[in-house]
Amino acid sequence: MYQLNEFTQRSELDEALAENVAQLLIQAVKQKGKASIAVSGGSTPKGFFNALSQKDLPWQDITITLADERWVGIDSDDSNTRLVHENLLQNKAVNAKFFHLKQGDELTDETLADLNLAAKSSILPLDVLILGMGEDGHTASLFPCSEQIAQALSSSTAPLLKVVPQTAPYQRITFSFAYLKQSKNTFLHISGTNKHAVLEQAIAGNDSRAMPIRAFLQDPAIDTQVYWAE
Repeated sequence: MYQLNEFTQRSELDEALAENVAQLLIQAVKQKGKASIAVSGGSTPKGFFNALSQKDLPWQDITITLADERWVGIDSDDSNTRLVHENLLQNKAVNAKFFHLKQGDELTDETLADLNLAAKSSILPLDVLILGMGEDGHTASLFPCSEQIAQALSSSTAPLLKVVPQTAPYQRITFSFAYLKQSKNTFLHISGTNKHAVLEQAIAGNDSRAMPIRAFLQDPAIDTQVYWAE
């Protein structure tokens, strides 16, 4: 299931999404003493990150992580970890915790096992999930071109997986659909006419392996709030 929320300006979307997410995080902390949020990379969320970082939240009780990460150094321009540190873990959000997906030099089976144990014990299920979407309909690092796509969409897989896309650089680590699906609040944040066209294409079909974002838009158990601005 999905609901489309359209905005005329990206700044308007950023503020509305930030306010919505802030209230959800406050509610989660009140209910259980802590909250977790997974965000996505790219240029689209920068304005949202800035708006959220200026909200008065119990940041010391909130853990931020990524829906996926490229296995690159934190100093790389392609590092989503760097993006979050420079744009979200700022202002009032400097006291938030950060759960690193990229740990160590190599993405080994042992590293994955340790990360899966840590994720299960500290941040899962997520209270808030902010997804992005590529031109090919991928989300997080659930790439239709990868050999791991069936495993990534499986209902019986681990929380975190290694993915090697064939049409994008770097090996990746990503949360699987089975565990992203458990998020209590799911948002898809996109902008521009091209992404709107991709969204319409995703809504029109039902093959999730061809366009993995369909798994979130069409699953009756998920209420995906789509935030789009020109």
